[in-house]
Amino acid sequence: MHDIKFIRQNPEAFDAGLMRRGLTPLSAEILRLDEEKRKSQTVLQEMLAKRNSFAKKIGEAKRAGGDTSEIMTEAARVNDEITKLEGTLAARGALEEMLETIPNLPAADVPDGEDEKGNIVVRTVGVQPKMDFTPKAHDELGVNLGLMDFDAAAKLSGARFVVLRGALARMERALANFMLDIHTGEFGYTEHVPPFLVRENAAYGTGNLPKFSEDLFKTENGFYLIPTAEIPLTNLVADTIIDAETLPIRMTAYTPCFRSEAGAAGRDTRGMIRQHQFSKVELVSVVAADKSEKEHERMTACAEEILKRLGLHYRVMLLCTGDMGFGAKKTYDLEVWLPAQNAFREISSCSNCGDFQSRRMKARSKVKGAKETEFVHTLNGSGLAIGRTMVAILENYQQADGSIVVPEALRSYMGGMRSIQMIVNG
Repeated sequence: MHDIKFIRQNPEAFDAGLMRRGLTPLSAEILRLDEEKRKSQTVLQEMLAKRNSFAKKIGEAKRAGGDTSEIMTEAARVNDEITKLEGTLAARGALEEMLETIPNLPAADVPDGEDEKGNIVVRTVGVQPKMDFTPKAHDELGVNLGLMDFDAAAKLSGARFVVLRGALARMERALANFMLDIHTGEFGYTEHVPPFLVRENAAYGTGNLPKFSEDLFKTENGFYLIPTAEIPLTNLVADTIIDAETLPIRMTAYTPCFRSEAGAAGRDTRGMIRQHQFSKVELVSVVAADKSEKEHERMTACAEEILKRLGLHYRVMLLCTGDMGFGAKKTYDLEVWLPAQNAFREISSCSNCGDFQSRRMKARSKVKGAKETEFVHTLNGSGLAIGRTMVAILENYQQADGSIVVPEALRSYMGGMRSIQMIVNG
């Protein structure tokens, strides 16, 4: 959500930010709606004051035994005007609707660009594995091992689902525990187990609604399946005034995630890259306004550490204005190397949302003894997506015979298993 005061005081800067996002200037229309709303509110307040005064006069006239008909007639007229004004204000939700659907403004150091071609490589870490054979894709490897079953999943649920069994099912659990142990034990994130179903107001608070309703799965009784743990974790501070001394708040959670992939028709239809259901370890930070840039670098480094310890080759990308998410002011993507695709693919996005989400959620902080509050800044990132991490391990650690070497960092989480060669039963 945008600060209407900022738009009033800085219309040119606001429009410049929108144009960097590829949008047309909107400040003139926003300020027109804002002026109309403020005028209506002023008149409404005057009418409410009149109604209160009439009520007092009617009471005094009745006690004195006087005629109240004239006053009652005037009071009725004022009530009619109040009803009309209240209706007008309700109808003028156009201002709120507009502000709700305008994306966050990009930070000054975000590069301009229309799409992913405008992204910038910040750093590349590690080296590509050397293979003296043609690498197979993760789905072929998993199916050949008998541990990845897309056909069975399709019978149960349709396309974009998978059944994992044996060693790969165990690897999913191992990866989650491995990531959580590092993020909680070394990086100071507090582990949570949040609800996987949320109400509309929670999805609204993080900016997933109303603009991206098609990307969410909605139950018949009005709940939304979470597309990421960012929604429940970030909303834990909604409608609160946080003691500034308790900041930063760092949270993590391992949850299933559900996405309709409404805008991904025809993309990554095979394998585990883009599914309706997947698991992810999410990182969320709530910080003071002047600390969010530093926290963004820290969060990105925490996500990178997982890739480093797994020995995976990756790069960090600074997203351009045309490729950033709706709520982000700045985003780093981590892209892991996939030998079968001969390309880097996204495995994590770490975003600084500034006060964009906290304004929607009404999440503020207050220094002890101070009169004023300020909106906190929120950040989120994948630390990491479990399925895509498994994809990267399968492709980068594959052997010529189709077996998979288990990364050393994971072996203690997999009962000492060093290699995946066959189905491991229960």
